[in-house]
Order: sequence, then C-alpha cells, then structure tokens
Amino acid sequence: MSDYQLYCFAQSGNAYRAALMLNLIGAKWKPVWIDFFGTGVQRTPDYRDGVNEMGEVPVLVDGDKRLSQSGVILTYLARKSGKFRPQGEDQELESLRWIIFDNQKVNGFLGPFRFLKNFAKPAGDPAVVAFLKGRIDNALAIVNKRLTGRDFLVSDRPTIADISMTAYLYYPADEYGFDIAKEHPAIGAWLKRMQALPGWAHPYDIMPGYPFGTQGYRNKA
Repeated sequence: MSDYQLYCFAQSGNAYRAALMLNLIGAKWKPVWIDFFGTGVQRTPDYRDGVNEMGEVPVLVDGDKRLSQSGVILTYLARKSGKFRPQGEDQELESLRWIIFDNQKVNGFLGPFRFLKNFAKPAGDPAVVAFLKGRIDNALAIVNKRLTGRDFLVSDRPTIADISMTAYLYYPADEYGFDIAKEHPAIGAWLKRMQALPGWAHPYDIMPGYPFGTQGYRNKA
C-alpha cells in the first residue's frame, strides 16, 4: 500500500521535484495522472474544490493532508524523512534562497520556454521565446558559477535546494534546442552527481504521461 499519492504528469518539472524527492527518500508512493494538456481536469470545479484551489500540480496527499507547491512539498518530506534536509538555520535560509531563485529565475523561465516551444498551440511568439532564452542564459550562468568548485548548492551533500533545481534540467536537449549540460559544464557535472544518487529516475520514467498525451511511461517494465 502506498504511503503517498502525487498528482502529476510527466512533462511537469514542478511535479518532477516532488516525484524525485519521493523516490530518493525511498517512499512508497502512487502517481495520479493529470491529463493537463487533454481533458484539463485541473481547471474543473471538482479539482479546484477537492484537490487544489490553485488548479495546479504537484499535489501531495499524505493521509488527510494535502500539500501543493513543490517547495512546500520538498520541505515537508525533508522534515518528515530527515533526508536532504538543510542543517541549521544558515543552511535552511541558504536553501530557501536557492529554491526561490530557482522557481523565479531558473526553472521559472525554463518551464514557459519549453512549453512555448513544444506544447503551445499556436507556438509561442519568437520574440517572447527569445526574451525567455536570454533570461535562462543569465540564470544558468549564475548557477554554473555557484557549482564551479563545489559538489552541491548549499553544503557538501545534496539538499532539497539541489532537488528543486533539477526540475527541468533532465528533459531532453531537443525540447529546448540547446544542451544545458554541455553549455554549462559545472551544471553538467552536478547533474551527473544527482543522477548517481540511489533512487534517481528520469521524469519520463517516474511519472505518467509519456508519450505525450498518453498515460504511459518512457521505459515500461
């Protein structure tokens, strides 16, 4: 029996943060597929009243508790499991600083950029896409500098700040039109370190919704 349920879909980097954290802590969990691009169930009154008033994923269900927003979910799971939790006030604040920067400036721009290039109909305005790409380049340069000469973002071990930052960085390069790991070597090396953690899995393998528009997974058992 699963200890947790996670409302998610494979193309969501925000949901991937929570799914990856569940895997990394060794939790028993069950994904609940949200057909975000098809039925759009997240926009229905039933979903907003019964699951998440914000009409978003991820949503983590733990008994009677429902949590949304990936940063909240990561914090909750770190506190409950004792894993990937920043140690002490300084690390907690530093972790929060990078999670906010990630949500606003790194994956906060990568998510819309990837959506406009791959899923939006009609496709995004080229001027908007170019604007987002400039912001992405600046934000990734900051992260790459941070990771140069260090293994992880906040301490000598991975924390929820690192898990948060991976949100959209493992999706295929052809979905972006550029290779993040190759263009930013320190990020690329860090992604390999994260990938080596026990329980790591690719977003298309860990969450339903691949191929696009289906309830499947990239690698079926």
